[in-house]
Amino acid sequence: MRRAVFAFAILPFIFTFPALAGDAEIKAGQATIDGQLKAFMADDGAAAYGFAAPNVKRIFPTVDTFMNMVTNGYAPVRKPRTYSFGKVQEMSPTSIIQQVLIVGPDGKDYEAVYTLEQQPDGTYQITGCSLRASSALST
Repeated sequence: MRRAVFAFAILPFIFTFPALAGDAEIKAGQATIDGQLKAFMADDGAAAYGFAAPNVKRIFPTVDTFMNMVTNGYAPVRKPRTYSFGKVQEMSPTSIIQQVLIVGPDGKDYEAVYTLEQQPDGTYQITGCSLRASSALST
């Protein structure tokens, strides 16, 4: 049930508006996602948890609860074989949606759609992730 809170029903709305995010914002958001994925792959739960925004940490208040949720509900994100960044969209001056194309541990293609918010310190943190299997992904 907690997975439903973390995943957002944003897929139909993601790419209906032109991307407005500047290069710096896009790179910052991608660096956050890249850092979290690398931490997952290195089995560094504390580092991966560090990329989660406060709203996620309220729902999953410990590293263990967060990692259990990711391991049980987001295996392609937890242990991707490969990943690449796809489309990006700025929802507001401080909010970004980033598509990530993933080949999961099962060899299948997935699309992860991350939402990120800029924090008061200027960093971007992950506020949510929606994952779906796909047989034909495009960037």
